[in-house]
Amino acid sequence: MLPHSYTVDSLSQSQDLASAILAASTPSNISAACSSVESFLHSHTPDQCRHFFSITFPSLICKIFGFGDATAPSLAQSSSPPNGWIDVITAANDSDLSGRVFSLLSPSGILMSSIFAVDKLSLVKYVFPTERLPEYARFMLSSQKDRTALSNLCPFLKGKIEEGASYEVRLNVFEYYMFWLSYYPVCRGNNDSSSMNMIPIPKKKMSRLESWTRIKGFPGSSKRDSDQKLECNLYVKILYSYLKAFVPVFDLNAHQPYRSSLLQYGNGYDGSVMARAEFLVNLFVHYWIVENDFSPFPVITAKSFGVAPPFRSAVEEIPPTCGLEDVVKLLVKYLNLSWVTSGVGSENYIEYGESPRWKTPTSGSSFHVDNLSLRPLTSWNTHLQRPLYRYILRSFLFCPIGSSIKNASQVFSIWVTYLEPWMISLDDFSDLEAALNGSIKDAKKEESYESRGCGYTSLWQSYVISNYLYYSSLVMHFIGFAHKFLHTDPETITQMVLKVMSILTSSKDLLVLMKNIDKAFHSKQTGPGNSTVNELSRFVPSIREQLKDWEDGLCESNADGSFLHENWNKDLKLFSDCEDGGQQLLQLFILRAEAELQAVPEKNLSEALKCVDSLKQVVSNFFGGHVIKPIAFSLEMDHPQKNRDELFKPRGARNQMASSAKYKGDWMTRPVSEDEVAWMAKLLINISIWLNERLGLNQPVINNDKKENSESVSYVDVSEVDARNVAGAGDGGRMMVRGVVMACGSVLQLMRKYGVRVNLRVMASKKFLTLLFLYVVFVVLKRFVTRMIW
Repeated sequence: MLPHSYTVDSLSQSQDLASAILAASTPSNISAACSSVESFLHSHTPDQCRHFFSITFPSLICKIFGFGDATAPSLAQSSSPPNGWIDVITAANDSDLSGRVFSLLSPSGILMSSIFAVDKLSLVKYVFPTERLPEYARFMLSSQKDRTALSNLCPFLKGKIEEGASYEVRLNVFEYYMFWLSYYPVCRGNNDSSSMNMIPIPKKKMSRLESWTRIKGFPGSSKRDSDQKLECNLYVKILYSYLKAFVPVFDLNAHQPYRSSLLQYGNGYDGSVMARAEFLVNLFVHYWIVENDFSPFPVITAKSFGVAPPFRSAVEEIPPTCGLEDVVKLLVKYLNLSWVTSGVGSENYIEYGESPRWKTPTSGSSFHVDNLSLRPLTSWNTHLQRPLYRYILRSFLFCPIGSSIKNASQVFSIWVTYLEPWMISLDDFSDLEAALNGSIKDAKKEESYESRGCGYTSLWQSYVISNYLYYSSLVMHFIGFAHKFLHTDPETITQMVLKVMSILTSSKDLLVLMKNIDKAFHSKQTGPGNSTVNELSRFVPSIREQLKDWEDGLCESNADGSFLHENWNKDLKLFSDCEDGGQQLLQLFILRAEAELQAVPEKNLSEALKCVDSLKQVVSNFFGGHVIKPIAFSLEMDHPQKNRDELFKPRGARNQMASSAKYKGDWMTRPVSEDEVAWMAKLLINISIWLNERLGLNQPVINNDKKENSESVSYVDVSEVDARNVAGAGDGGRMMVRGVVMACGSVLQLMRKYGVRVNLRVMASKKFLTLLFLYVVFVVLKRFVTRMIW
């Protein structure tokens, strides 16, 4: 037990140090505060640091990440100069001070080592504010039904939800620090988007930091100052250092032996390494990528715990938070490094720092489908697949009409990076490595294709198969996004489409693999023809399951002008030449792009048209060298603006189609038009769907000659019936009823045969209702007049 005098001395030192940190707003004061923190930690043992982490550490977080008190204005409304440490560093452009702050927060510094030492002794626990959790987590934590499943569905919250005055998230020092580290980019992105009037994100009332932290046995610290913004480059530098130190990617097998067996771990195995790594990966993924998704968990997993997403009632259908490009791209690049050691080839493995880039596998490797796995246990990629797919798709679907496409273009950059993992090299991290080592990177040399790797090889087939929707379905959705925003910035949108199509055609082997998967996906039964297609057919059920799960809750009614339809996307149509297939949509995009680019400045016109010519060539190569075919209809050039608005006008808030746009989906479930009564149309649609299901009209009739020959139609030969055996009107009535039933059965059989379904929606037409009303009025008036006459 510590002496009383020493305890009082430690408390007073911690309070003085907290005051010094909160008052540090100049470069000299910040540097002095960092030195004071390090000096205090060096001179105290872990069991003597309780007061430091209960009083001083929250103040340090307040100053570094810019979280202020309740009276502080928001970033969008602040007119006073920022006084946060990172803001001061940015304004002063002081690299020495930046290095000083990074040294304090470094994973190898005294602060981090003290955090781990204090956590081993369990000296301090914090309560993290519920209002700073991801949106779906806040919703589930407030629901008595769902809060019990939250801990199991969210790995980073497992074992951390406890019941106090209410249900709280209680964290140790390391977890508490990482939660605030993860929350910062979301907070900054929300503030930035509000200041630019892009996406209306509701602001929650800022509370004081001391009310966000409750430490066992110690009161909150004094009033915190207001700071706002963290400079992105320093944040990315800090993030990279933590990923490199705490999340292994090159030796996952060494950190998780016997993961899929019942054997005991070896003596040298440290389970805390993988536990900490999985905590960080899940924390970053859920804060930055899942975040405000209304279907945050795999559907089957959620239902197994009694949770039924999507949470549309609590989580709005809005795009992901903007401004997260740097952190998400760094996370995606770093985690995909683990695919090198996930079993795609031992020759792909390389120690970190052994070479400036990966060892490139030989292109002559043979294709072994039996060795492919959709879910390798030794890769972080499985943590990214569903969340990142929905993150990218929601960015394209929910990008508001008339807004800037800046955020969508940043998300596009992340998608392109994910499509080409074989092009990621250690050179991508050289700037950050130089910053961590305190050296200055040499002038950038012009990168050649060889310095970036040799592109796609057969060893990456497992990656492409397990992420096939990124190369097919997501491409179709992006083409819809490109049509929707082409008039906003035709040059940029055309370049984006060219980039995607160039990636898909960059390798003949990649294109062949995509086509073979597409053939397997659409083939009803495999024959002796293409053995590769037959072998790939075993992955089709998993791809169908992914398509249904990853796009859960996303449909046409939620997205202005999207190409994601309730029935259209049950099949992948990138390679299809049908009316709504990829070939027709890309041809139409090229025609529209040529028309739109005529309005660009003359100095940029030649380059823009060259881009279109390149796109034509790439699209032709993608579809087997076919020349771009003319579209069945032509755009009238007399009124190009009017014609474009009529053809590509997005849906309004009530899911109404433009009057000139022809709906090509299921006619019964088409969006409500202006000549219909909305509530009655929805009611009649539900009744029609129920009748079709009860009558079995949703499934086509199965033609089976043997079955038809074996079953004869029941009938009654009246001529052979003895009149004396007819009991009278009762038997005659039964015969008539049986005849009516037989007639109805025949009608139903014909309806099934020709695909005819019950559709009562026509009665919701305003014209029909008007005629019905007039008829009722006529009948009433006729009876009234008849009674008056009599």
